Amino acid sequence: MIKNFRHKGLKALYKNDDKSGINPDQLKRLRSLLARLDASRAVADMDLPGLRLHPLQGDLNGFYAVNVSGNYRLIFRFDEVGNATDVDLIDYH
Repeated sequence: MIKNFRHKGLKALYKNDDKSGINPDQLKRLRSLLARLDASRAVADMDLPGLRLHPLQGDLNGFYAVNVSGNYRLIFRFDEVGNATDVDLIDYH
């Protein structure tokens, strides 16, 4: 289950299917990733072919990322009870 978001557009998409804060080219992929993340209870649940799951370092230590498109990544971490938290969409480079 997704507990909280850092990105307002992702939150609106997830909660209300409001796509106004999302790039239309990324909409289908983000819907799929959010559905998968919502069903996940551990990082390993997001390790599917094509997602390129990887841990982050530095300021984002403890977060994991999956590919959205181009330089964009969906980042998140899991709390101690298996909920996704701090979900964000970032331009990776």
